[in-house]
Amino acid sequence: MLTNLPIYIPLIFGLTTVVTLFMFSWIIKTSESPTTRQHSTKIIIGLIVWLIIQAVLSLKNTYNSDTNSFPPKILLFGIVPPILTIVTLFAMKKGRQLVDSLSLTNITYLNTVRIPVEIVLLWLFLNNAIPELMTFEGRNFDIIAGITAPLIAYFGLAKGKISHKTVLIWNLVCLGLLINIVINAFFSAPSPVQKFAFEQPNIAILNFPFSWLPTFIVPIVLFGHLVSIRQLLRR
Repeated sequence: MLTNLPIYIPLIFGLTTVVTLFMFSWIIKTSESPTTRQHSTKIIIGLIVWLIIQAVLSLKNTYNSDTNSFPPKILLFGIVPPILTIVTLFAMKKGRQLVDSLSLTNITYLNTVRIPVEIVLLWLFLNNAIPELMTFEGRNFDIIAGITAPLIAYFGLAKGKISHKTVLIWNLVCLGLLINIVINAFFSAPSPVQKFAFEQPNIAILNFPFSWLPTFIVPIVLFGHLVSIRQLLRR
């Protein structure tokens, strides 16, 4: 755990994670499918358990110790499991039924959590916990997705004043922004595959509570874009 940070930084990030959990829970509970709504409590409990597991691993210094191990521990124990879960959902018939039952409008609103995330990343850079390239002053333009999300959700989906094709393009662009920062974050973190930011590595994501970013928030946002793209293409 990073001990030299102002207390408001981990507190605000922790709150952002909780808000992400509540927003995703709301999306599940407002699903068009009675089956999904029926299993919503189990899904939410599963997400809470996952957050607890990641908190324990981070607090036990699992991720920030032996950074020369390959593959990186956070990749193995924190990132691969949710990615495999997403792949499984899209591969299985029941999983696709869950995906197609979720509200496209609500999922789009979920992207607003990217605004406080980007602000926290800037604070982390100013406190020497991540490189500048991970902020909107560097290579990270993900905040654009967070700022435009409510406009797309309201005018494009709730009011129907923006075509579905435009909403689809927005999702593809924002997915690209997400992939961009994920790649930069991965290759700037201390590991055998680190490619840049050696003067100030990305150490924050290996510590609690910021490990929740790659292991929870990013997978949730990724899942939201994939759900949206699938639904828009089907329409």
